[in-house]
Amino acid sequence: MDKTVADLRKDYTLEGLSKTEINPNPFIQFKKWFEQALAAQLPEPNAMTLATATPDGQPAARMVLLKDFDERGFVLFTNYNSHKGQELATNPQAALVFWWAELERQVRIVGTVEKISSKQSDSYFEMRPPNSRLGAWASNQSEVIAGREVLEQQLQEFQHRYENQEVPRPPHWGGYRIIPSQIEFWQGRPSRLHDRLLYTRIDDSWKIQRLSP
Repeated sequence: MDKTVADLRKDYTLEGLSKTEINPNPFIQFKKWFEQALAAQLPEPNAMTLATATPDGQPAARMVLLKDFDERGFVLFTNYNSHKGQELATNPQAALVFWWAELERQVRIVGTVEKISSKQSDSYFEMRPPNSRLGAWASNQSEVIAGREVLEQQLQEFQHRYENQEVPRPPHWGGYRIIPSQIEFWQGRPSRLHDRLLYTRIDDSWKIQRLSP
């Protein structure tokens, strides 16, 4: 008999997570887990779900890529005029979710959002491959278009415009930093009794609590 969606399940058995084992600094703990995801050669370990919402609470979520992180927060890049950019402009709050299935791990992050400096956005943009830089000009992200040929035509126009030139960063493209107020580390465990440890920022320190699964 073919399995139904309701039949799909997995028991998580790889590891546990205790308060005595984790670092009191959530950014150091994230770095440790992220490096382990890299070492495990997971496909796109920096892929994460970004959730935003309009001022009246209409949510939206999509996959994006983490491009930097430190104790100031987690950085991603996008078109400021996109749907997510418009939502962040009017409601600068967001949530991130990392899911590393092979390690049976999840990280959830909630916080406020700010644009990074133009200098930082310029530095990252200069690192991108030439066609990716041109693509940032060619795509009016989230706008309705008549067909694929519109994108291809616009790309050709910008290829011609910047032929034999450095491609500058579009003014509508750059980085956001999510400044976390909470970071939760989730480790899958047997019988759905997962380990969940929540860091909550209190002034300049972090409080760690265990959550029921």
